Amino acid sequence: MANAQAVQAQPSNGDIVVQGQRARPSHWREAETQHVIVLSDGREQEVTQIAHNLERLYFLLSVLLDRTTQTDNTIKLRVTLIGDTAEFQAMDLRNLRWQQGPFNSAFDIRRYYDPRQDGAVLATTRIDQRVVLQRGVAVVDALQGVQIGGRSDPGSPPGAGGTGAGGGQAGLFGLQSSADLIRPINEESVPLTAEGMIYAGFAQHYLTAFFPVAYPRWYLDGFGQLFSTLVVRGDTIMEYGRAPEGTTAVLHRFGNVRLTDVLSGAYLTQSPDTTRWTPVHAWMLTHFLFFSPTRSGQFRSYLKAIASGTPAPDAAAVFGDPDALAKELRAYFFAKKPFERMTYPAERAEVPIVRRLSLGEAAFVKGRLELGSRIEAGGPQRDAWLRRLREQAATFPGDEGAQVLVAEAECRSDHAAECRAAADRALALSPTDSAGLTWRGVAMAQTATSLTGDARTAMLGQARAVIAKANRIDTEAPAPLIAYYRSFADAGDPAPAIAVDGLTKALTAVPNAPATRLALGAELALRGMVSVARGTLMPVARGGYESPERAKAQAVLEGLPDR
Repeated sequence: MANAQAVQAQPSNGDIVVQGQRARPSHWREAETQHVIVLSDGREQEVTQIAHNLERLYFLLSVLLDRTTQTDNTIKLRVTLIGDTAEFQAMDLRNLRWQQGPFNSAFDIRRYYDPRQDGAVLATTRIDQRVVLQRGVAVVDALQGVQIGGRSDPGSPPGAGGTGAGGGQAGLFGLQSSADLIRPINEESVPLTAEGMIYAGFAQHYLTAFFPVAYPRWYLDGFGQLFSTLVVRGDTIMEYGRAPEGTTAVLHRFGNVRLTDVLSGAYLTQSPDTTRWTPVHAWMLTHFLFFSPTRSGQFRSYLKAIASGTPAPDAAAVFGDPDALAKELRAYFFAKKPFERMTYPAERAEVPIVRRLSLGEAAFVKGRLELGSRIEAGGPQRDAWLRRLREQAATFPGDEGAQVLVAEAECRSDHAAECRAAADRALALSPTDSAGLTWRGVAMAQTATSLTGDARTAMLGQARAVIAKANRIDTEAPAPLIAYYRSFADAGDPAPAIAVDGLTKALTAVPNAPATRLALGAELALRGMVSVARGTLMPVARGGYESPERAKAQAVLEGLPDR
């Protein structure tokens, strides 16, 4: 239905046929490989290279973590690269199920990650940035009339303080775009590349998807940083583990961090305005424990204890004397640090397939990202965003993807009638669209909850039949499986075994989705499968990331009988 808005009738007088707006190409491109999809409004070479390197990184991680022979049934990660930092920040994407640090406020890294039930998404700017460690003297173009505030405290957020102009002190401490026109003299800064942020996010996604256990957050940060400096040489060589550029400057600037605070998790309560913890500290601690011949075994024991639910301070006891560990880490700072080089078959990292998005598809790239945080924000913010989404979708009536997005937003806002109408519009364009059928079924199930007696039973039956049809059309999509289960759970009816089996398959597709883990863990607990329920819930209840599902997962976990 790509040409649904095109004029369908053939002209009888030889006039040309005007192609519809939806089908016209946009400046957005999509590059797809076996394990990742990358979208960007940048150059084709850029999006191709990122996708290709992510496929290479996938292979590298599979070798290091011994997964090269295992089947991958997960949904591909969708990575979206958006303009510059200002454009990305304007989207106001709020991380509800992923956090970093807390790092010192100078490292306010802009990245969004959401392990959604129907597939994880990652987004960041495609423009390199720099972290300013030491302010310099600004050379300001008089024609620009720019005034910049001054700060000297490295623990203070950017933007606070007095102003100066024309050679005054430049308060640029913090995160800046590498494209900034004003570059103060004697400024001390370190680069933060867009590729590095993407590689770090992808590595974290890989770890939590294929090895979903409870990790301490510092390790998740450090694991990502280990692979942020990925270097690809030619078609067959990769290097990882190199120190980030500017490591020495950052560590000298911010100094030591108490290891006991990090290993015990106490650092998590520190303010970004005062903490000395940075991504470079996370890199160095992880790198040290990762490569140390004497500490790596203790490190594995520590992670295993955390994963089993041992409180972090108790788990950290495996390292012994914290002063001795700190002394080794200080010595490591001054030593030459190892990195690893891998040669691999070029065919293991396929060349991406690249296509241009249509105007209709491109119009909703940002909306799809915004959906998660806007809907869960609720209230006036959600309602205003939803009104804009409806208006935008109305300008692309021939785009079934736009109508499906509206349907999802309406259903997740408990607007059953509006959801049904949007789903019906999508199905009018593509009657066998699995997503459209799924949301039509969800809308019907929501409507049934307001009915009673036979009418309620009949409507629920019809809703489940529609959802089952969506599943038959796309048996690998997690959304129909989740919707089928929810048609029982939300109605207060016991879920049959087939619905729980579907939930299990949905978790296989997106193993690090907290909402799916919570639902499945609760069902397993009800069925007396205590050990499996505990393993399912632990990453949500005790893992490194906060989420809206965390409190409920903890409650279910605490209600399980002792082992």
